Amino acid sequence: MARHIGSTALQSLLAAALLAVVAPARAENDANLLQSGTPLDGALIESNDAVIPGPPEPALSTPAANAAPVAETAPDLLARLRKGMQLPDLDQNAIDVQLSWYARNPEYLERVFGRAELYLYHIVGEVEARGMPLELALLPVVESAFEPFAYSRAHAAGLWQFIPDTGKRFGLPQNWWYDGRRDVMESTRAALDYLQYMHDEFNGDWLLAVAGYNCGEYCVARAIRENQARGLPIDFWSLRLPSETRAYVPKLLAMSRLIANPELYGIGFSHIPNEPYFARVDTGGQIDLKLAAEMAGISYDELTELNPAYHRWATPPQGPHYLLLPLTAADTFRQGLGQLTPDEMMRVAHHTVRRGETMASVAKRYSTQPLVVRQLNDLDGSKLVVGSEIRVPSGSTTLPDKVARAAARVDGGGGRGRIRGGGRPSIHVVRRGDSLWAIAKRTGIDVRTLARLNGLKPNEKLRMGDRLVIAQAGGGTPRRSARSSGSSKDKLRYRVRSGDTLYRIARLYNVSVTQLRSWNNLASAASIRVGQTIEIFLPQRR
Repeated sequence: MARHIGSTALQSLLAAALLAVVAPARAENDANLLQSGTPLDGALIESNDAVIPGPPEPALSTPAANAAPVAETAPDLLARLRKGMQLPDLDQNAIDVQLSWYARNPEYLERVFGRAELYLYHIVGEVEARGMPLELALLPVVESAFEPFAYSRAHAAGLWQFIPDTGKRFGLPQNWWYDGRRDVMESTRAALDYLQYMHDEFNGDWLLAVAGYNCGEYCVARAIRENQARGLPIDFWSLRLPSETRAYVPKLLAMSRLIANPELYGIGFSHIPNEPYFARVDTGGQIDLKLAAEMAGISYDELTELNPAYHRWATPPQGPHYLLLPLTAADTFRQGLGQLTPDEMMRVAHHTVRRGETMASVAKRYSTQPLVVRQLNDLDGSKLVVGSEIRVPSGSTTLPDKVARAAARVDGGGGRGRIRGGGRPSIHVVRRGDSLWAIAKRTGIDVRTLARLNGLKPNEKLRMGDRLVIAQAGGGTPRRSARSSGSSKDKLRYRVRSGDTLYRIARLYNVSVTQLRSWNNLASAASIRVGQTIEIFLPQRR
């Protein structure tokens, strides 16, 4: 019996199910599999050889003259992909090893292709328009497990895992607001430019181009020269290449073979519609992303999955000025967009500068950065004029976890924040596919300790949306917070489990029982019940 791979076959359900399908914690784990030593491992870690000054010829970004017609008649997207396969299916043990791993891990494939449904139609169309082998549309499986926020040890980012220098070389800007390496459309264009460039450099050999995508074209060119000097063949299988690259090309060929004939390996892929999931909408200027999500009628998290290049609370002031939106939401967004003023698009307030105020102090007051204040007001310097009126953000600038981690890398703060001040626990929000064992492994905590910390059994199943304490405040026994009100924005909802008491929950989150009763309107004699939701306002950082 074939094991079925894929998320829902009904596109109308994709938007509602997106947060469940694209589970950030599991997605990050999938994208980092390459670091665990499994046969699948192989996200892009480019060598310094890949950094070559100067862009390729501009013509590379235009469709090839012999581009194949768009296969709109294919029953689904994978059928369309099969029709455009061009790479040789060779009898190589390295391919068999990778294929065996894929076939033994249908759950992994289900998660990967659940995420791929959002982007794959666009990628297939771009590859097809250039007349390139459609197998290349599967490279993000190998590179990032189709996780747009994937980030490697070599600082490669996005679906196509560009390192910073190579991204700049192929026209992908990276700044405080925006990282083109994570832009779904732009990174796809750049990746195909790069692959086409290497295909031409290596006399039309696509396998060498794919190898070069992993280790850099200079690395492949050196290996070719070495074999030529020794009178040896110069095909991919004959070259001395890094071990990661020797496994990288077989990964793609194994995935292609699996897609071509999944039934042979006991795998069944769910129907992926052969139609676009998203539309590109011109915003005409900078826009607050939470407002954009509200206008489109989608969640903020869904908006960030389609627009992962924006790692702040708004699109960049200097552009790009566009958003990718689900096809079903694009018209609704366009209709509302034309009715907004620039201030409404950015949710800004007006602040009158007082004596003694600086750019930094105003930014701190409105929970933003001096750079944001400068750019909102087209100011070059840091001095403010007393009595002048300036624009400041009035909406929330809180970011989803994955976006915040991306922003932290730009700010030099690393991927995950530390607990500071000893007064605040570290919290993990459970996503689909999470287990105590997986969370413990990622965070370096013993699974029994993690279970005990959260009042669970080590083998207890988790529910999506549950919030787990990963570390108590200060790493030890929590101290009682002096706060008595719930004015903080750092609010979470805790689902009461068997054996919970108000005292235990209060101790777990470093608050008092009195605070819990106040925040939840609980009488002094009231008890809590299993399944009840308790609101908790976390202690402020000090």
